[in-house]
Amino acid sequence: MAIYLDHAATTPLRAEVLEAMLPFLTEHYGNPSSIHGPGRRARQALDESREAVAGLIGAKPREIIFTSGATENDNLALAGMAWAASARGRHLVTTAVEHRAVLQTCAMLERHGFEVTYLPVDRYGQVDPTAVADAIGSHTTLVAIGYANNEVGTIQPIAAIGAICRAAGVTFYTDATQAAAWLPLDVDALQVDALGLAAHKVEGPKGVGALFVRQGTNLIPQHQGGSQERQRRAGTENVAGIVGLAEALRLARGDPEAMAAEVQRQRGLGERIRTRLAAIPDGEMTGALPVRLPNNVSWAFGGLEGGDLVTALDLEGVAASTGSACTSGSTEPSHVLTAMGVNADRIRGSLRLTMGRTTQLEDVETAAELVAVCVERVRGASSEIAPAGIPTPAGA
Repeated sequence: MAIYLDHAATTPLRAEVLEAMLPFLTEHYGNPSSIHGPGRRARQALDESREAVAGLIGAKPREIIFTSGATENDNLALAGMAWAASARGRHLVTTAVEHRAVLQTCAMLERHGFEVTYLPVDRYGQVDPTAVADAIGSHTTLVAIGYANNEVGTIQPIAAIGAICRAAGVTFYTDATQAAAWLPLDVDALQVDALGLAAHKVEGPKGVGALFVRQGTNLIPQHQGGSQERQRRAGTENVAGIVGLAEALRLARGDPEAMAAEVQRQRGLGERIRTRLAAIPDGEMTGALPVRLPNNVSWAFGGLEGGDLVTALDLEGVAASTGSACTSGSTEPSHVLTAMGVNADRIRGSLRLTMGRTTQLEDVETAAELVAVCVERVRGASSEIAPAGIPTPAGA
């Protein structure tokens, strides 16, 4: 069996989550907008799930919008809130290391006359709250900064930024997709006006998410065609997926002591890998300690291509990634590592190993040994190729 170390991309569906979903894929298949018995049963499941999700993050049920996942959350929150406040101002603030779903939505808004400030980050990928305060002006209506980076795992000072935004009267959105299984999510303590979650990052199903929008925050729907989700997101709800989302979040976050113990276990696994990787020449950890997700290990190696390393590991039975799964097909260097000032040669050799609840100590020890073997192998293969891509002649 392969050693799966790509939980930041997606997690395996938990057995208890599948069990909770199955009745709504088979027996209770009604449309929750229908008023007959099957429809009312689906509506009940929808309402119960909404209450469960809201309760886990300190929100009101009416403040939860069910979506198709993190990308839609980012699109709906940014575009919906920016357009809703456009009469007051058209200035947004974000960072240079956000998920592409945020950055591309900002780019779309710029094409429609909005101004966006992209704040720099330090060498660890963290933004300075003071820089956020300095960037906010009289026409600023929205700040969007992710809770934890999906590539290097760096955690942003969300509560401090939230306090700044609240004092300035500016709406604050955070994408908490990567943070959901590991970090505090109380929306009042974080002082956020909107927060996004996705089920498949917490052992739930793909294609379903939840967006918290604080009561009183204006939002223009981005989907047209129905009155679902209090007229904020048209389209028949994915009832089975939503039930799975609620159950996955409950299992991940419902027992604070169990959650804290798992966070501590993940830190131990991460430290074990980092100790092994530190012995490999011409490499460096990317991201910050200790303000990083406990399950994230990100490294940058010189003298190789990250894609070649991931392929070599795959052949050895280790599933890893070079960074965000959403940009894995891109030939562009990581915008996150670039913004952090990582050496250009090492950016090309980035590796991300992310653990989950099912990851065991022997998995990470074996994987770390195989990373060392594969780095040496890939570097050796690369040295046999001439700069122009022509094999080096024998005996040269």
